[in-house]
Parts: sequence; C-alpha cells; structure tokens
Amino acid sequence: MPEVFKYRKMQNQPQINESAQKDALPLEPKKLTLQVSRVQCPMRIDQYLTRQVENATRNKVQEAIEEGRVLVNDKITKSNYRVKSCDIIEMTFLRPPAPELAAEDIPIEIIYEDEDLMVINKKAGMVVHPAFGNWTGTLANAILHHIGKKAEELDKAELRPGIVHRLDKNTSGLIIIAKNPVALHRLARQFAERKVIKIYKAIVWGVPDPPSGTITTNIGRSKKDRKVMANFPFEGEYGKTAITDYTITENLHWFSLLSLRLHTGRTHQIRAHLQHLGHQILGDDTYGGAALRTLPFSKSESFVKNLLELLPRQALHAATLSFHQPLSHEPLSFTAPLPEDMRLALEKVRSALSQASL
Repeated sequence: MPEVFKYRKMQNQPQINESAQKDALPLEPKKLTLQVSRVQCPMRIDQYLTRQVENATRNKVQEAIEEGRVLVNDKITKSNYRVKSCDIIEMTFLRPPAPELAAEDIPIEIIYEDEDLMVINKKAGMVVHPAFGNWTGTLANAILHHIGKKAEELDKAELRPGIVHRLDKNTSGLIIIAKNPVALHRLARQFAERKVIKIYKAIVWGVPDPPSGTITTNIGRSKKDRKVMANFPFEGEYGKTAITDYTITENLHWFSLLSLRLHTGRTHQIRAHLQHLGHQILGDDTYGGAALRTLPFSKSESFVKNLLELLPRQALHAATLSFHQPLSHEPLSFTAPLPEDMRLALEKVRSALSQASL
C-alpha cells in the first residue's frame, strides 16, 4: 500500500501532526530563484509562480506565501502582490522525501532480454520512473519486480534503476533497461555519443512541405510557461541544440503519418519541434494538437471530436531502437508496431478520406 505522508502548515519550522509523528517523514526544503522578465505584464505572484514552476499548484504556492517562504527582492510578500519587471523571487518548497522504491508485479511487454538488458514496449499511460504524485505503478517498480535479486546491484536511491533513457507518460514504444551497472554505464555512453538510432512514428495535423527535412533549433524551458518546452534560435544563448529528421510515411491530406529520427534527446523534443514546424501531433494537449479544428468536409467537427476521443493522448510512438549490446558489442535492432489507438485513428482518417470528395 502506498505510503501516506501527513503534515500540516508550518510557521518557521515544519510542524508534523503529533498523531502521525512516528509515521511521517520530515519535510525537505528545496529553494528556487527566479528573475521576472523585463517584458512581463503585471500579474499576481501566486498566478505567476503557478505558471513558472513545474508541478506547482496555486494552493501550494499560496501556502508558501502565507508561511513566509516566498521573498520578492529579499522581502516577504503577499499573494495579491503583482510581479514587476526584473523582480527577484526566492521560493522555498517543503516536500516529503521520496520513499524507497518498491517492486510491484505490473505486467510489462518484454520484446528482448539477455543477461545485461531488456527492451520493453511501454504502453501509453505508464510513467517511466517515480516522481512526486506518481510513487507507484511506474515502469521502474515493474523493473525491480522482474529483475528480482539482481536489482540490488542497481542504484534504487535515484528511483531510476536501470533506466538509461525515458519516454513521456503518454508516449508509447520501445525503451532500453540495463540490468547491471556495467551495462547501464556503457548504454548511457552510447546515448551520450549519439550512437543509438531512435526512430519514432507520429500522426500530425496537415502535410509538411517539403515532405522530408531536418528541424534544428535550441530547446529549453518556455520563458512564459516553465511547464513546457519551447524552441529558441539554433546555437543561441538559451536552450540546448536539438536536431530531428522527419519524413512523411503516409500523406492523408488533412493529416500525415511521419517517421522521425532523433539526433539529440531533449525533453519533449519531437513534440516541440513539430509545433515549431506548424504540424502538431494529433492529441497533444500540451503543444496544441488536441484543439478541435474544422476540416473542409461536411460533419468534420464531429469527425475530429470522435478522432480525439479515440486517441486521447499524443499520437507518438517510439517504433525503432538500434544499438550495440553493451558487453558483446553485437548490433541489436528492434521495432514495435503501432499501438491499437494509433492504428484505429489512421483507419478512421483513411475511411473519411476515401468517402470525401476532394
């Protein structure tokens, strides 16, 4: 059963509910410093911090302000304070430390396994490793159960045992898991040296022109919303280099099935790059791919609504991984077919396309 953390508001020190003092863990402080942009419009500080701080809620921000854990230009502030250009904001979060990672008997689809690694076809909806709000039910919990005693060799303290790279919760497809420290180190080096071939499939709005190309930008946290990634000038001062090749696999007139190869591995790279290209991934709520759009045929509004209900997540799938076995150096390559939701979505679009008079 998941561990429950019990705590109450604090003044200067964390105050733990006495009845739960034996079970509760002390809260850990985490400090964050932000400088308000020169062009920032006046905004309540609780609204500003909720937008800027990843995973922050307005209630938690307001609680921090009430307890004096938010300073503006070295002074305690109030929730109705309106941030000004170049304000320096310091915020201290209080959060329970991570519980020890536990093994859980969760079904996973293993498409390859040897003494050193596994290749798993992750389902959409599964979180890769625990974080605040998702302590259980993750791929990491399932990995510990599957590996068993061998997991003692891996560092569970980081809550990422054997995880070399990651996929977003709602992205399906292939992920490599190392089963021992040597394999973990050597696989990580292959990723760092860009020797791993990663090919994704995505259903996007519209048809890119030209039909193939390379998207090259810098990617970093959005200056307007820290919860999402944004594109910045290539080789500029902000963000990190991100390179994605794309090719149209199937032209569906209103949509396209793309094949995408990553040369770098930035957070949300494909999703942000396709937004930059103007062809957002179907169903991607964060990057504009889940908005209802009107297509040039009758009853298109209900068609799009049904399509998005059929695919209530970004239509992105990690289809192919090619790399070298970390100890034997044997070349390995694996491909996972499109998941059912993406296949059904494509069938629906093809059916509508065949019936429409273009």
